[in-house]
Amino acid sequence: MGLFPPDAGLRIAMVAGEASGDMLGARLIDAIRARRPDARFVGIGGPKMQAAGLESLFPQETLAVRGYVEVLRNLRAILAIRRELKARLLAERPDVFIGVDAPDFNLAVEHSLKAAGIRTIHYVSPSIWAWRGERVHKIKQAVNRVLALFPMEPPIYQAAGVPVSYVGHPLAESMPIVPDRQGAREVLNILPRQAPVFTLMPGSRQGEVDVMAPLFIAAARLIAKEVPDAQFLVPLATRPTFDRFEQLLWRLKAHQLPIRRLFGHAQHAMAAADAVLVASGTATLEVALAKRPMVISYKISPITYRIVKRKLQLPYVGLPNILCGEFIVPELLQDDATPENLAQALLNAWRDADYRAWLDGKLTELHHTLKQDSAARAAQAVLEVAEHG
Repeated sequence: MGLFPPDAGLRIAMVAGEASGDMLGARLIDAIRARRPDARFVGIGGPKMQAAGLESLFPQETLAVRGYVEVLRNLRAILAIRRELKARLLAERPDVFIGVDAPDFNLAVEHSLKAAGIRTIHYVSPSIWAWRGERVHKIKQAVNRVLALFPMEPPIYQAAGVPVSYVGHPLAESMPIVPDRQGAREVLNILPRQAPVFTLMPGSRQGEVDVMAPLFIAAARLIAKEVPDAQFLVPLATRPTFDRFEQLLWRLKAHQLPIRRLFGHAQHAMAAADAVLVASGTATLEVALAKRPMVISYKISPITYRIVKRKLQLPYVGLPNILCGEFIVPELLQDDATPENLAQALLNAWRDADYRAWLDGKLTELHHTLKQDSAARAAQAVLEVAEHG
């Protein structure tokens, strides 16, 4: 039996490797279907893409691993999925393949499919402006077009002769320019309404939660000692990460802290917060669009960190700092990511009214730049490639 139903007028294969890609992929599916109701989607995606209509052939969680060392531990399963997926897509020959982020997995699939004459699109440019800039040549061989989320990316691809479309960032469409802090607190039933609220976002992957959550919990313990009426919100995107965080709370004997776990509700948790402690990644952009002070943190294995640090082309890793071209929010990475440092940096951001007002202006300007009706732009680009090459 084939991957696509017989009535599929447009056959689209997609792969998203983690929660942020699942969100982007789901919005793209909706936008394509608005223009081509006959489109059918198969590949690998999470709950949002599946709800939008993707038939997922493998569990997305298998691909959601971080760093060189961590990938090695899961390499056999990942390679087996990639082999089977490529074989099935080469046999089925979809009209177009869309790799949503996950470049280490998707670019290899795209390279094989493009070599066989199947059109390919990579949605979300790899961070060639931050590190491993030489990848632009590999990308050129693998794709018919790149869909870029950030305005500094298209000139890099154009200089290398890679077809590219700037589509803006979908998060900028879904989040209001002026966040409703009190409304979010009402939705989450935070009492008293003016209580100091700190949101902790330890990551969307299980591996990230294992590393970052103990640090964040320890920082919360320190903040609670200094701000006795503080409340903490922890939005978690999936059942496995929710369960893992719950286990860590008990293991660390922290279940008496005023930490409230939320299944989803990330945007409410950010909007309701006075300040946010967030693991580096797409979530930092969400916090920026919520116009909240934040402290960005991340820890990976020492081996992976040494490899990555040598290849970095910019002095910062957090998306708000990269997009604004300056350190507008603190970054505490690797050895600097201690509970004491995290707690102090978060309290400093919370207490400094002048800084918060300045930061709000910077983040509002960034929001307007990224708001481009991105799903519609991305869908139009996909259909151009699928229908005309």
